[in-house]
Amino acid sequence: MGFAAGWYALGLGNGLEVGTSAGTQLFGKELVIWRDASGASHVWEDRCPHRGMRLSFGFVRGNHIACLYHGWQYDEAGQCRHIPAHPSLEVPETIKVPTYASVEAAGMIWVQSAPEVGGPPPQDIAAVPVRSLYIDRAPEAVAHALEAGLAGTFESLSPSTFAATPGGATLFLALQPYGAERTALHIARTGGDVPLKDIAVWAEDLRAALEALPAGAVAPVAGHAGAAA
Repeated sequence: MGFAAGWYALGLGNGLEVGTSAGTQLFGKELVIWRDASGASHVWEDRCPHRGMRLSFGFVRGNHIACLYHGWQYDEAGQCRHIPAHPSLEVPETIKVPTYASVEAAGMIWVQSAPEVGGPPPQDIAAVPVRSLYIDRAPEAVAHALEAGLAGTFESLSPSTFAATPGGATLFLALQPYGAERTALHIARTGGDVPLKDIAVWAEDLRAALEALPAGAVAPVAGHAGAAA
């Protein structure tokens, strides 16, 4: 199996507070997720155009994110708006960070990996975020194991999303192809009154089962070239 270009969850919405940023990866591509003062989340290439420093190491001020290295500030559209070393400079429009289309739905932050063939955004459903798992196994191996029903009852909704019903809970799981040999699973509860702590224990058991799979049991995901918006 393989993963088509489209929408992928990068994390739980409640895990990204206003005025903070975090680094992540999709198909090995380094991305920064940040939330501005108005509460809107953004997904960009995790690189300052000046010297290549990761923007996820920087800081959010209002509706700008600033690079840690020299403090260059970028607005919500990725456009550089302020260079501290040259405060009176009218910054050229060419100094801009590549940005990706993103939405929040089902308690998660989603990114469109390739806009030209990405399809509609994910449906927003009532969901309570539970936790994210990071698994040292290839994304294809994890997806194949979930489709086969490993460690519980799973229903494949798409190549990267699944439903599960452990112990009376109804869960929605979104798979993030982090890299060739690393996978993230983002989990939200969509039904049932099972305590979140019990679901978290189940999730840890799931991770253990997935990491017990023989390494290389399924061919790892090939490189994926996502296009910036």
